[in-house]
Amino acid sequence: MMNLAHFRPKIVNAAKGYNSQTFVRDLSSGITVGVIALPLAIAFAIASGLKPEAGLISAVIGGFLISVFGGSKVQIGGPAGAFVVIVYAIVERYGVPNLILSTFFAGVLLFTMGLFRVGNLIRFIPVAIIIGFTSGIAVLIGLSQIKDAFGLQIEKLPADFFSQIHAFYQYANTANLYALMIALSTLVLIIVWPKVSSLIARAWHPISFVPGIIVALLSITILVYILDIPVETIGSRFGELPNQIPSPKMPALNWETAKQLFAPTLTIAILGAIESLLCARVADNLSDDKHDPNQELMGQGIANMVVPFFGGLPVTGTIARTATNAKAGAKTPVSGVIHAVVILLIMIIAAPFASHIPMPCLAGILIYIAWNMFDRTEFKRLKQFHITYQLILLGTFFLTIIFDLTVAVQVGLVLACIFFIYRISSLTRIEKLELPESFTHEDDLPLNDSFDLKNSVEAYGIYGSLFFGAVDKVEDLFNPQDPNRLKPKVIILEMHQLINIDTSGIDALKALSKSLNKHGGQLLVCCANSQPSSLMVRSGFIDEIGPENSLETLETAFERAKKLSAEACKVNVGS
Repeated sequence: MMNLAHFRPKIVNAAKGYNSQTFVRDLSSGITVGVIALPLAIAFAIASGLKPEAGLISAVIGGFLISVFGGSKVQIGGPAGAFVVIVYAIVERYGVPNLILSTFFAGVLLFTMGLFRVGNLIRFIPVAIIIGFTSGIAVLIGLSQIKDAFGLQIEKLPADFFSQIHAFYQYANTANLYALMIALSTLVLIIVWPKVSSLIARAWHPISFVPGIIVALLSITILVYILDIPVETIGSRFGELPNQIPSPKMPALNWETAKQLFAPTLTIAILGAIESLLCARVADNLSDDKHDPNQELMGQGIANMVVPFFGGLPVTGTIARTATNAKAGAKTPVSGVIHAVVILLIMIIAAPFASHIPMPCLAGILIYIAWNMFDRTEFKRLKQFHITYQLILLGTFFLTIIFDLTVAVQVGLVLACIFFIYRISSLTRIEKLELPESFTHEDDLPLNDSFDLKNSVEAYGIYGSLFFGAVDKVEDLFNPQDPNRLKPKVIILEMHQLINIDTSGIDALKALSKSLNKHGGQLLVCCANSQPSSLMVRSGFIDEIGPENSLETLETAFERAKKLSAEACKVNVGS
């Protein structure tokens, strides 16, 4: 339900009891994560087909707004690897102005989702789909960095998978050995640094807080600059980075193109929601807190409505930076605000230095990030899971790589729904119940040779859920066209283990009742739980069969069946 009274960012709660000791913890963690976020923001922007400053602007403005208006205590927002493939495809197909519009409308959608309090619904997306598309995105990010890692002279890298593979093959002879050595050196430094820093930390403890990405970026950039190694840099490709935040601009609206942005907008919004709420859950585990999913979506929405007008790209919660922030000791969203200020200060002061960063070095960093995004553990133990889980995960994974994320998520959700329906329908059972011994005592009834009281009554217990995927099990109870099937006069349905029923289940019961009535029979129901009982009354089903044929216990249902059978027996004898 929409209610602005629920708009209460986490930073408001943090203001209560805020002291200098907490500020020192937030300041330290904010500076740490701000330094780490800088190269990642640049790398994600370039990988998305945008200028480096787009990533910096997004990290500054988006990171600031998400921390101020979000619903998580230590979450860090900004450009994320998950958006790289989507943004690149939108820029390639629709251009940067339409990316701005798409991001803005995604922000509106995110804010609306939070306002109507549907944040909890995001967790209903199966984990197999999330792992599938996240790992697929990781493969695409790694693939997109081959051009810079090998120094290939490809003017414009295509957006789709097979075209990229063809381009790499076509331009393989343009590879630059220096670029490859720089990319490999970057990867080696990032991987080896934690072990090296742990040894150095015995003598100088602060070194343990310096991340390998920063060490690799600084050392490789300085080495390339001093030795004048002939590789492409940020400056040689994009020019010098700006040292200020630009003024907001309104893009020209092309309505014909904007009408085609529904799918990209929805993809940005859904992916932003999933990533931010997954990140918030990680933050909860690390900070012993509980996030507000709806406030988080509203914060994400505000950030994505503002960032694009400054030339930024979509922003969301970032798991790696959030984890770093929490482990560095952050206590409140103030650390996220400080992280944004740190990036802005570095942008103002050190923009000329950033222009010297080698493109192969950034490619190595992104390949490392992609490697960590790929859920290798889940793929290794995939054979332990059911075939349906495997199909959903692998289907989403390959569709993300071959087609795009929108198609992958749509197909993944459809598969998940189909398999869920199949699984629930397989759990729904209808089993025949034994009749009591009283049905064998027929001495007091005027029977003829052609009438059998015991065979005139059948009782069944329904277990599970009687919904549209399981109605065929009710339809099979009475088939007047089957010559080998006895035609009972009374069918009892015992429902104490029926969890729920939907309108399709009600329709199946009505059809069964009508079919019985046509052949002089009667349907009885008994022991129904609250939900089935309520729907059977509201749908008019109880009125159709008669209130006297809806019983509270199985014993009374048997007595009612015996009475109806006796009456049918007398009629049969009289005829």
